[in-house]
Amino acid sequence: MGANTETTRRETLAEGIGALVLAFATSPAEADENAVVPSTYRASDEALADTSDQALVKRLPGFSNDDADVNGIRLHFVQGGSGQPLFLLGGGGQTWWQFHKIMPDLAKHFRVIVVDIRGQGSSGKPATGYDKKTMADDIRSLAQHLGYKRIYIAGHDIGAMVAYSFAANYPDETQRVALLDVPHPFEGFQQISILPPPGAYDLSNPNHPPHPWWFALNQVSDLPEKLLQGRMNILLNWMFDYLARDKTAISPFDRAVYIAAYEAPGAISANTRWYQTFGQDIEDLKHYGKLKTPVLGLGGISYSFLAEFLSKYAESATLIELKNTGHWVAEERPGETTAALVKFFQ
Repeated sequence: MGANTETTRRETLAEGIGALVLAFATSPAEADENAVVPSTYRASDEALADTSDQALVKRLPGFSNDDADVNGIRLHFVQGGSGQPLFLLGGGGQTWWQFHKIMPDLAKHFRVIVVDIRGQGSSGKPATGYDKKTMADDIRSLAQHLGYKRIYIAGHDIGAMVAYSFAANYPDETQRVALLDVPHPFEGFQQISILPPPGAYDLSNPNHPPHPWWFALNQVSDLPEKLLQGRMNILLNWMFDYLARDKTAISPFDRAVYIAAYEAPGAISANTRWYQTFGQDIEDLKHYGKLKTPVLGLGGISYSFLAEFLSKYAESATLIELKNTGHWVAEERPGETTAALVKFFQ
């Protein structure tokens, strides 16, 4: 592909993303000129910017984009800094960019390797392999490819599930592990009610209990793709706000990055497969036993759920609750998240 074609493609993509953000932002105001539009939905010059990995990494001096063919899949990762290797794994609705606020400070202490997990961002999106045990093997293969025998590993959301599985399956290769706001799938997942608890959708209450209805939606084959293709901006903007205590923490530009990633071919299907393997993940957990590797549980909105899991499945757990924090801990509380990770891993 020629340079002019690539430039045109990026400009077209940016215009499309901007149109989605603008349409979602301005439709209420068009109906009522006095209506208040949440600032997080307003279109901006940043929302029209280049959201490619090549452009994003330029915002983080000292970091570089890389790819590796490992475990039968191509993984994209961003790395920088020096010291002991610290792998960061992200989660649903996002890409490696979700750690951009904490990467520079972590890089002062560690060699930071931020991975787009299987099915995420610029990594491969095969039809199979989304159980967390296989995804943990992806990370092990990448670590070996980079020459690391033992690593620190931290994950958020789906990435936290993979991080726990890594430590459970490869304890001799795991120095320490941190789970951010989400546990590995366990029997507690089977107790989540399809009906919401009282006040779950009272968005005027910043401390409303979360209700993860999307766990069920993503179990249905083919339906999410049909419902969401071309509409992921609606779902992602809703989820970023629903699971946040600080709705400004994920900016319009950040949202544009994630919307572009999840409009890519195969992205929605890959997203569903992370959830469709929860049953297998729960079965795999039964064979792991209690985790002996030291683990940090850093929780916001899901702290109690994470604490319940670690009380049953970890022998040595350090628990930290970030008060008045939603699900997006690295974006909502970057300073506290960085400090907790540096203290735990050093």
